[in-house]
Amino acid sequence: MSPISRRHFSQFASSILATLGISQLKFLSQAENYGKVLAQSTPRKLALLVGINKYQKAPLRGCVNDTEMQRHLLIHRFGFNPKDIYIVTDEQATRQGILEAFEEHLIKQAKPGDVAVFHYSGHGSRVKDPNPIVKTSLMDGSGLSGTLVPVDSSLPQGYPNVGGTVNDIMGHTLFLLTSALKTDNFTGILDSCFSGMTTRDFTARSRAGGEKIEIAPQEKAYQEKWLSRLNMSEEEFVKGYQSGVAKGIIFASAKPFQTAKDVKIIDFHAGIFSYLFTQYLWQETATPKEAIAYVNRQIPARLKQNPLYEVKTGTKLDSQAIYLTENSSPIANAVVTEIKSDKAQIWLGGLDVKKIAELTTGAVFNVVNSKEKSAAKLIFESRDGLLGTATVKGIVKPGSLLQI
Repeated sequence: MSPISRRHFSQFASSILATLGISQLKFLSQAENYGKVLAQSTPRKLALLVGINKYQKAPLRGCVNDTEMQRHLLIHRFGFNPKDIYIVTDEQATRQGILEAFEEHLIKQAKPGDVAVFHYSGHGSRVKDPNPIVKTSLMDGSGLSGTLVPVDSSLPQGYPNVGGTVNDIMGHTLFLLTSALKTDNFTGILDSCFSGMTTRDFTARSRAGGEKIEIAPQEKAYQEKWLSRLNMSEEEFVKGYQSGVAKGIIFASAKPFQTAKDVKIIDFHAGIFSYLFTQYLWQETATPKEAIAYVNRQIPARLKQNPLYEVKTGTKLDSQAIYLTENSSPIANAVVTEIKSDKAQIWLGGLDVKKIAELTTGAVFNVVNSKEKSAAKLIFESRDGLLGTATVKGIVKPGSLLQI
């Protein structure tokens, strides 16, 4: 799988990177809490995960599940401290909340050499920039700019006959925010798309836009503020933006003219890209190039969705370790999330669809690297989505990795 072209990626990334929200975040009062994390190894690993289902119009169903899949993967396979993962979902995912979260959790905390991850699952859109700093034409020559759609951004009443402004976050803004990170070890994961449709099988993660819809003035003012903070001229911004991503590597869930699918998988909903991406990484120690190649092989052809990626110009990050950090835990199918008496909750995110569907009462999960497997196992009982219940046999602790 070859990387996405710069022209197509800049169109798509603009459409996806902006929905991190926490409307009720009081960062000043929480600054002390951020500092009171468990002892960290170097580098520190920070993640900001955004998922929005509860749009007023065109709601989605799998975006919050995407953030849970990502959270468990980062903690139990890649050694992220739970306190260093900030999750923003639904009502919290306003424009202001998203921008504040990126500033406070990633920009202000990440130091040189640290790892930073941003995951977004939600709607994307394309809107008109009334005063474009970066004067580029998108793939259809419309000149529209891609955005991420926060939960508090909606089309004007009377659309499409009536135009107006929207409270979206532009891809240009994401470029500036990632430019402000003090670390180069950044990974962005964007499960969204431009224009979409709904069928009985899936819902596309896209909100309508077009020539009649303009970005709100406060978004342009926010970009100007960051240009000043970064001491970056408009010419430098244009040159940097046109050369590629600002930092690290960014994954996009589909090509520009394709739809990112929000699908039902057996009995739960998720982004098909997010599910396959995280499920594979439970099982493999892979590079970004290998992970994307796997996902492309697994997505059914009828869905017409081909994930892509782009790395910072002049680097070979797609051949380095995923998330630009080494795995700190062995491969697994599942993990113990909670134990009460002789019952355990287990997260099944490392199982593929076939194995999940075939799970039956009595299936045995062994503890990974247990010296006495016969004395450390779980007997599967039932499942609700990706969360299972099992009976504990032997010494098993929360966080224990499992293989079936």
